[in-house]
Amino acid sequence: MYILSILGLVILIYLIITFILYSYQRNLMYHPVENNYQGDKLMVKIEKVNIKTEDNIDLLAWYHKKNLTKYKTILYLHGNAGALENRIHKINHFDGMKVNFLLVAWRGFSGNKGSPTEKGLYQDARSAVKWLNDNGIRNENIIIYGESLGTGVATEIAQNKNFAGIILESPFTSMIEAARSRYPIFPIRLILKDKYESDKKIKNIKSPILVMHGEVDKIVPFWMGKKMFELANEPKFFYFPKYDDHMMEFNKKLINQINLFIKSLN
Repeated sequence: MYILSILGLVILIYLIITFILYSYQRNLMYHPVENNYQGDKLMVKIEKVNIKTEDNIDLLAWYHKKNLTKYKTILYLHGNAGALENRIHKINHFDGMKVNFLLVAWRGFSGNKGSPTEKGLYQDARSAVKWLNDNGIRNENIIIYGESLGTGVATEIAQNKNFAGIILESPFTSMIEAARSRYPIFPIRLILKDKYESDKKIKNIKSPILVMHGEVDKIVPFWMGKKMFELANEPKFFYFPKYDDHMMEFNKKLINQINLFIKSLN
């Protein structure tokens, strides 16, 4: 009887934790108020624009236009944490590149209304593509750049499209596998709402692709980025620095890789 009581208690605790994970999973996945890069000074000129989604949400975006005819335009899809300001240290480097860019904030981020979900973020990204199209930029001149969680959105919207190129920074294979690496004893596939199954979609991407992933990533295991590269179609390129963590070092080597990739698209 004692053993059965202990077993029953363990099962009850397991079910309670499973219920908590199910109920609060989006709080664990999306962190709009987190700020890791406070104080970075914006060195590149940007225009603040609003992008309206199909479900009538206005998204804040930063737009930088050099030359729409001569240069490609990067659509930057950020990760699961922080405001647009958290990417200043990255986009400052775009000033020295021959690119235009649009950095869009997800619903629920950077003061935008709404709550982030997989379906919602797909709508946000497609609305950003439409905004670029409406402003005279065709898909074949757009580079989709996904950062971390944004790689899951990038692989979704890039399927069967004629984009100039795709850049995936610290990508995961699927949110199912990413969550399993953290919560291995729970029925993740059953309870997970936002699955982002990029490994099933990357074969549908025909555009040139660059995969970047640090080998000591403590958040998204490096093997996921390597697998995404292996699954990708040619032409494909990789940058796997040995000592980079999840937040990759935007140093000369990384910037050079992005520049070389962009030049290869012309």
